[in-house]
Amino acid sequence: MAITTKRLKTILNKFKGQEIIVVGDIMLDHFIKGAVSRISPEAPVPVVAVNNEFFVAGGAGNVAVNLAALGAKPSMISVVGPDLGGEMLRKFLRDRGINTYGICEDADRPTTQKIRVMAEQQQIVRYDRESRKTISSAIAAQCMKSFDIAIKTAKGVILSDYGKGMLSDQNIRTIIDKCRKKGIPVCVDPKIDNFKKYKHITCMTPNTKEAWEGAGESPKFGEAAIETLGQKILKMLQADSILITRSADGMSLFEKGKKKPTTIPTTAREVYDVTGAGDTVISVLTLALAAGATLPEAAVLSNYAAGIVVGKSGTATATQEEIEKVLP
Repeated sequence: MAITTKRLKTILNKFKGQEIIVVGDIMLDHFIKGAVSRISPEAPVPVVAVNNEFFVAGGAGNVAVNLAALGAKPSMISVVGPDLGGEMLRKFLRDRGINTYGICEDADRPTTQKIRVMAEQQQIVRYDRESRKTISSAIAAQCMKSFDIAIKTAKGVILSDYGKGMLSDQNIRTIIDKCRKKGIPVCVDPKIDNFKKYKHITCMTPNTKEAWEGAGESPKFGEAAIETLGQKILKMLQADSILITRSADGMSLFEKGKKKPTTIPTTAREVYDVTGAGDTVISVLTLALAAGATLPEAAVLSNYAAGIVVGKSGTATATQEEIEKVLP
C-alpha cells in the first residue's frame, strides 16, 4: 500500500507534545571562527583573527534539540562534569524546552567538549576534553532513577551512543527490557564498539560505514551486498528493524519477517553539510513511531527531514513546517 501525503501529514500533526526520552552521551560543541591572513612569527602556524564564537549541544544533546524543534517534549538522561561546560550545556538545553532533571553530575569526569577552530569554512584544529571510561555503578543507578520517572509517561526512547561511557552494559539491557515490557519503541544510533549489545530493539539507524563495521565485514558494492548486510544485522540483533542510511543512495529499511528491504530514495536537492543528519533521522523516526506510524511511514518521514538538514550549514534541525512543505 502506497504511503499518501495525507497520511504523512496526519503523523506530523501528532508530533507536538510527544514525550521522548534521550539517553546517551551529551557534549558541548564550541566553535571559534575567524579569518587567516598571516603566519605566526612564534611558530609555523596560521593566526586566526576571531570574529565569531558560539556553543551548541552536540552528541545526544543534538538529538534532544532536534526533538524539541519538532514540537516534542524531550527528557535528557546523561552525565556532565562539575564544570562551566556542564552548566552551559544544561542551560542551552533548558532554553530549548528540554527537560534536564536526568542529567547527572559526575565529579570524576569533565563535561565532554569539542572545541573547533575554523578559518572561514576550513577547520584548522580541534581539541577535546573528555573521558571515555564507563560511568560508575552509582552514577548509572542515579541516571536510571531519572529514567524510571520519565518512562511513566514517555512514548519513545532514543539511545544515542557516542562512546563516552554513558551507556553501560547494564543500562543498555535495563532500558531495552523496560521499553519492551511497556511496548514503547526504542531506537538506537550506535557506536561500533557497542553495536552487538543492542539486541531486541525496535530500530537501529547506522550509516553504511557503521553497518559494515558493526557486522564485522569489509565493505562490498551493489544492492545484493546491502541486502545481505541488512538481513545479517537484523538477525544478529534480533531487532524489529534496521534502517541503513546510505547518503546519496537514500535509505534501506529491513524489517523482521520481510525478505526484501524497503528502499527509500534520497530527497535532498543539494547536500551542503551532512553534520548531524543522523540525529535528525533518529529523532523523526522515533517521534513518528510514537505518533502511531508504521516503520515504513516513519522511515519515509525521517528521509524527508534528512533531506532538509543536509541542505543547511552546520549542525541543523528540521521543523514540522519545513517537513510538511517538502512533502509531495
